[in-house]
Amino acid sequence: MGRLYEGDRLAEDLREARARTLAIYGHLNLEALAVPCIPIVNPPLWELAHVGWFQEYWCLRGGDPDEATLLERSDSLFDSSTVPHDSRWHLDYPPAGRLLAYLRDTLDATLEALAKTPEECRYFFRLALLHEDMHGEALMMTLQTLGLPGPAIDSLDPPLGAATEAARDIAFAGGEFVQGTQCAAFVFDNERGPHRVRVAPFAMASRTVTQGEFAAFVQESGAPPPRYWKREGSTWLARRFDRWAPIEAASPMVHVSLGEAQAYCRWAGRRLPTESEWEFAATNGGSQDRYPWGNCPATSPGALDYRHRAPSAAIADPSPSASGVRQMLGGVWEWTSSPFAPYPGFSPDPYSDYSQPWFHTHFVLRGGSFVTRARIANNRYRNFYMPERGDPFAGLRTCAIESP
Repeated sequence: MGRLYEGDRLAEDLREARARTLAIYGHLNLEALAVPCIPIVNPPLWELAHVGWFQEYWCLRGGDPDEATLLERSDSLFDSSTVPHDSRWHLDYPPAGRLLAYLRDTLDATLEALAKTPEECRYFFRLALLHEDMHGEALMMTLQTLGLPGPAIDSLDPPLGAATEAARDIAFAGGEFVQGTQCAAFVFDNERGPHRVRVAPFAMASRTVTQGEFAAFVQESGAPPPRYWKREGSTWLARRFDRWAPIEAASPMVHVSLGEAQAYCRWAGRRLPTESEWEFAATNGGSQDRYPWGNCPATSPGALDYRHRAPSAAIADPSPSASGVRQMLGGVWEWTSSPFAPYPGFSPDPYSDYSQPWFHTHFVLRGGSFVTRARIANNRYRNFYMPERGDPFAGLRTCAIESP
């Protein structure tokens, strides 16, 4: 994980993650905000308190429900494994001020505990950090789903640039490689179990499908318009949080479901990559590099970490891969055709609900979006959603149907 675990970096990142979490909803009056009970969002105060609860439960209590909590009834209110989704709108919560104080208290106590914990025993602290990062992306998805204003965090809006070249196919000879994570300071349970996989020759598009290309598909095929799109005269408009603007024809397509991605592929005479093909391409044929461009973090994070309000073509590729495939980290998540399944020899980590309940019902996405934290995104990280979900910041990359 590079600098993530060097010296005091973990403590610094925990502070930064909490500040960012609070800032994502910091421009809203959460107590007055009416949020509908729909499956793809959580009540804002519940989700914020859940982040603090998770940190406390694993970092301070070691996953022991009998250990004392900093907030009375916290387990019965904020444990996502035991609190049914729809009930979260009706529980008897402490006042908002008390919940925000709980977030401060859990972070302070966690940092104090971290300082006393040897490097080799910091697994739960690393887990809590990345769990908070993931919920940060979920909070951003909620803002988009509900049409609420985007936060003013990292509000560096770079100029939008046009695509410099048409997509082209990059041919891969295929072969056998080791899929999964072999050596890293932190590994999620669904990435463990590195195993040898043979990939047939394939050809993958050099970049992701653009909004302009998807608009052509909608117009020519008669497909329903994407969620968050509407037509005004001859112009397609897309909603980004609470604002409507013309689509950015050269920027990656975003907010598509697996079904929409597959429909585009059928129209284009293409297909989605398998997750093994995606990883083979990202690792340039199976190298142990962490990123498509090598083993060092990009000097310009570009599309990661939410530094703009849409996945811009101008910055969606911090560094190209050696193979010529571009935009593999950041910009948009990329659907694959692979169901989310365990690797050989899978065993769940202590937080057993991270992966195990979702096997065989979800599908794998790879890469990372413009709101994904740079410390998460890498060649082997596996994201997963139900196929009908179109609220994630997800797009698609295609492969040729015939092998090269």
